[in-house]
Amino acid sequence: MTRDRYSLAAGLIFAAVIVVAVVHTIENKNEGTLGLDKLEARWPLPGFAVPDAAGQLEGDANVAQDDCASSGTPCPAGERRAPACGLRVRGALRVCDFFDRPLVISFWFSRGGNCIGQQDAVSRLYGRYRGRVGFLSIDVRDGRGTVRDLIRERDWRMPVGYDRDGAVAALYRVGGCPTFAYVYPGGTLQDASIGELTAPQLEAHVESLLRATRVAKSAPSARSASSYPSIRGTS
Repeated sequence: MTRDRYSLAAGLIFAAVIVVAVVHTIENKNEGTLGLDKLEARWPLPGFAVPDAAGQLEGDANVAQDDCASSGTPCPAGERRAPACGLRVRGALRVCDFFDRPLVISFWFSRGGNCIGQQDAVSRLYGRYRGRVGFLSIDVRDGRGTVRDLIRERDWRMPVGYDRDGAVAALYRVGGCPTFAYVYPGGTLQDASIGELTAPQLEAHVESLLRATRVAKSAPSARSASSYPSIRGTS
C-alpha cells in the first residue's frame, strides 16, 4: 500500500485533546461532526481500508470509493485508484469486511483524555460479544511504534487499524477522542457518540445497537429484502 497510490490529502488539526476534521468533499456539504451533529438516518458509511496496526503493512489509508455519484465521498477523477472495498492487500483491514453483523468503530489517539483506557473497555467488550458484534478500533495519527506497543502491552484483542494521515477520521467527520460509530449490518449508521464513556455506558450502546438490529430485521421491508442496505463496492 504505497503512499502515492492510497493516500488522501485531507487536513486534520489536532489540539491538546480534540481533533477537528473539516471535510469539503461531502457532496451535500453537510459537515456535521460524528457523535455531535445529527446525520441522516441510516447514513451509509464510506468504505476505507487501513493497515492493520499490529502488522507489517505500511502506508496511508485508502478512502477511494467505487461510485462517485452515489457515495458523495472522495472518488478522484484524475487518478485511477482501486476502491477501498475492492482492495486485496495482505495486512489491510477493510471496513466492508465487518458489515456482516452489527459493528462498533472506535476512533482514538493517545494524546489527551482517556482514549487508551476506552480501548481497554472496547477490548473487554470484544471478548464478551465476539460472534455477535464486530469491533474495529482506528488509531488516528499516532506513531506506528506507539500503537504497536499499546496493543502488546495492554493485550488488546480487537482489530486495530492505523490511520496514519487522518484521512479516515476526516472522511467520517471525527471531532474528538474517543468517537464511536454504532453500525447496522450492511454498513449504515445506527448511532454515534463522542467523548469518554464508562464501561456500562459503552455496553449500553452495544445493547441498543443489538436491539435496533433485531427491530430492523423484523420490519416488513427487511423481511422482504435479502440483506441490509450497504455501501457499494462491498464484497
